[in-house]
Amino acid sequence: MAILDKKSSQHSIELEDKYGAHNYHPLPVVLSKGEGVYVWDVEGKKYYDFLSAYSAVNQGHCHPKIVEAMVNQAQTLTLTSRAFYNDRLGEYEKFATEYFGFDKLLPMNTGAEAVETALKLCRKWAYEKKGISENEAQIVVCENNFHGRTTTIISFSNDPVARKNFGPYTAGFIKIEYDNIVALEETLKNNENIAGFLVEPIQGEAGVYVPSEGYLTKAKELCAKHNVLFIADEVQTGIARTGQLLAVNHENVKPDILVLGKALSGGAYPVSAVLANDHIMEVIKPGNHGSTFGGNPIAAAVAIAALEVVRDEKLAENASELGDLFRSELSKYIEHSKIAKQVRGKGLLNAILINDSEESDTAWNICVALKENGLLAKPTHGNIIRFAPPLVMNKEQLLDCVNIIIKTLKGFE
Repeated sequence: MAILDKKSSQHSIELEDKYGAHNYHPLPVVLSKGEGVYVWDVEGKKYYDFLSAYSAVNQGHCHPKIVEAMVNQAQTLTLTSRAFYNDRLGEYEKFATEYFGFDKLLPMNTGAEAVETALKLCRKWAYEKKGISENEAQIVVCENNFHGRTTTIISFSNDPVARKNFGPYTAGFIKIEYDNIVALEETLKNNENIAGFLVEPIQGEAGVYVPSEGYLTKAKELCAKHNVLFIADEVQTGIARTGQLLAVNHENVKPDILVLGKALSGGAYPVSAVLANDHIMEVIKPGNHGSTFGGNPIAAAVAIAALEVVRDEKLAENASELGDLFRSELSKYIEHSKIAKQVRGKGLLNAILINDSEESDTAWNICVALKENGLLAKPTHGNIIRFAPPLVMNKEQLLDCVNIIIKTLKGFE
């Protein structure tokens, strides 16, 4: 390669800035390679990835089994649309429904698509099974939620950046405080048109807020009592991230509708899914919902491989053990820290709260310093830094990362 052809970080950043829409504010690092828990920038510097593409890369970057499944299928058959059957989709649906314990799977591509699918499924069930009058169904959601950025989803967001100047908004949603079982009980008791309760078992984007113990159990009991569907958005918290296969498993809760994405493919390909039992999923008939790419052969092959990796490599167990270690080690430092106030999370979905306002740039500056020290993370909501490494990380690597984080924080004390 001629010298003039060599890539530089600055050149890549300038290209995106000139030719791409400015809908993200990335950390100033340009990545060109990934393997396991590591990524490399275009200049060859190596980093620990402590974001995992927002938990899409739970199985590690470029896992050989997942890549092999993708390449093999890509050389055989990539896309048929759902106008025809293909020989991989049924295998995937059988594998995934047995894996998660549901009767049926509806395949989509992205997390936001899967959430939209769950909302449509819930409403149709409400009209055809529960007997709510058409166009009267309400779905209860939680404040500070993050379920995606489609027009319907931002209609029940309270993030002004996601909402402003995108109206008019979609009606049919009731917002209540997260982790407030009394608010949920009052809402369900006083409205006979409620079809579902959509909730993140842990609010990731909001800053890794873990609800009180028993919250999910009580919420599911209330939903059952009022004939309301409990919809768990596990796009970020699912697939072993929190130390269980699903975050709801910490309380042995079985959702009526389960929403999955991100690590369902190990980050190799856009794959999402909605799972439910027959009495719910049977309301969907031909023409009611679909996607040209949803359920394509590559997605099916990749998802099976990705789920096999989670099972065979015991990634949930590893996330549980390393998550306990991470919080324990950081807590020792935070006890005497002026810059960090708290560490919280479950499994390997964690966050530290920085002792500054949401409007400050302290957390951002800490993440830039972490980058210089060889670890990549990103702030959320101004003063919170989320830490979510690939679940294939080992103890030695984790402790190395804890040392990097503590060394970096010391520079801001």
